[in-house]
Order: sequence, then C-alpha cells, then structure tokens
Amino acid sequence: MPANPTVVFTGSRKVEVEDRPMPEPGPGQLLIRTHCSLISTGTELSALDGEKSCGEVWRKIRKYPKTPGYDNVGTVVDVGEGVERDWVGKRVASCANHGAYVTISLGRCWAISRDIADEDAAFCTLAQIALNGVRRGGLTFGEAAVVYGLGIIGHITAQLCWFAGARPVMGVDLSERRVGLLPAKQGMAGVVAGASDVKEVVESATGGRMADVVFEVTGNPEVLPKELGVLRRQGRCVILASPLAATKSFDFHDLCNSPSFTIIGAHNGSHPACATGDNPWTMARHAEMFFDLVADDQLQVSHLVSHREPVENAPELYEMLIADRSQAMGVILTWPQ
Repeated sequence: MPANPTVVFTGSRKVEVEDRPMPEPGPGQLLIRTHCSLISTGTELSALDGEKSCGEVWRKIRKYPKTPGYDNVGTVVDVGEGVERDWVGKRVASCANHGAYVTISLGRCWAISRDIADEDAAFCTLAQIALNGVRRGGLTFGEAAVVYGLGIIGHITAQLCWFAGARPVMGVDLSERRVGLLPAKQGMAGVVAGASDVKEVVESATGGRMADVVFEVTGNPEVLPKELGVLRRQGRCVILASPLAATKSFDFHDLCNSPSFTIIGAHNGSHPACATGDNPWTMARHAEMFFDLVADDQLQVSHLVSHREPVENAPELYEMLIADRSQAMGVILTWPQ
C-alpha cells in the first residue's frame, strides 16, 4: 500500500488511487491521518460525471484532475504555524478530501467532542448542511414538513424536522428501500413517489391543511413544481440540494406569487463565518450539536451505511455508483492505519 494513497478524479468518469507526496501543514492548518471518509454520492458523482448536462457552476466544478471528498475523520498528527500544539492527537471531523494524510484549515475542522464511532462522525459535514437548512427554513413545532429526496441529507433532515417537533414529517423518494430506512416514529411517514400520489397523501395526513414547509433534497431541477404543489398558501420551500441545471418553464405567478410561497436557499455557505447575537449557529456549533445528537441517540446515522470498502477499491466503487447509486446510501472508505 502506498504511503499516502489519495483518490483522484483524473477525468470524466475516471477515478484513480494515486500515491501523493506527504503533505505539510501550512499556516493555520492541521495535518490529519485519516481513519475513514464518507463519499458524498450527490456532489461527488455530479463532479465526476462530466457526461451529464449541467449548469455553469457545475461545469466549473468539473475540472480534472480533482481530489474529491469533504467528509473526513482522523487524528491530528501535526500542525502548521499559528496553530496550538494541543491539537495534536485529537480526533477530528473535517471537510478534507479522500487521502490517507490530508491538510485542512482550522475553520473547516472540528474536534469530535463526544464518544461516537468514526463512521458516525464521518456524517458531520452532511449533517451540518441539514441542520442549517432546517434552521433557515424557520421550522417550528406543530408544522407539517415534507422532505423530497431521501439520500443522506434528506434522511438527516427528516429526523431533524421530527426532533424539532414537526408533525407530521413525510419523506418522499422513488426508492422503496430508501423510504424504508426512515425511523419508525409516531408522526413520521414515508411515501414512495410513483406508487402513491404524494399530494393526496399530504392532504390526507394534514387534514387538508397541506405542508407548511417542503425541503428539496433531490437535486433534480424538474421536480420543483410538483414539490411546491404540496404546500399550503404562504408555505415555504427550502432548497437544500444543489440542482444540476435550471428549472425550465418555472411560472413565478402560479408557483410563487399567487400562492405567496417563500423559496429559501440553504447552501452550506450560508453558515455565518462567526457567531453573532442574531445567528450563533456557525458550522462549529452545528458540528458540536451533531456530535451531541448522535451520542445521545437523538439522531441515527449508522443504519445509513450501505457500503464499506478499503481505499484501493475506490475506482470500482465509484464505477458502481455512477452506474446505479439507487441502492447506495452512506459509502465509507477505510484507510490503512
């Protein structure tokens, strides 16, 4: 096994594991020895699949060679200038890429404050996205929430909505398997799109009031009009996924102005850079909250792990995901220790 195996996208649909030089931490950086990392089957596959049509932002992301990944868990083994030495030896979650040894700035790395498994901690970055989206959506107890798209972020979002007191919470996906992974909790239900009329299900579950808030987590630009169709008047739609392209023929009168919907962007970049009185919920605070929720068994993620492979199998793993990711959820890469 090479000293520093690193996953590299060398071209469209081309993945290699390269032996990269051992990185050195720069000013304000940490050097981390990776324990495990989680593949983002949404963002990473979109960046890898250069043959699929997309918008301008995605075209800029598809620059090769590219070192993918932003869900890394490991131990700090060295620090750069300006970083306290007491970071060395700490177990951390970070936005670092898929490499045996990686560097990352302090602002994109969080000490794992509770005794949770490495694989659970690897969901941290995706949980931060979900936490930020639920918070930006202004969800409050008693509201009805519908989550479209039950990938990892969708599953975490549905659980957070339930935890925040939303009732009912409905998760919608084309995959019966993904719907079946929703926790069996009173007030939470799954809907297999295509097998059921989602609008009718929401109408029945809410006594005709319809949903107060919808979370778009599919990334499919064509389904947004249908998602808005389950909202009550003056309801809210939170865009959590990053659509691959523009939604065509979007009628702002019928789908926004007339029903007076509020459409809310919730990209992870909308986290505040630092805590303020108006918004203390930085990425660091959300990471801390995620570790607490998992440690206290308030949020479950371990059941979402569907694949676990050593890094040397990464090319075959990505090939399988590109061909059909419908049976994949949490895809973990393990690293030599």
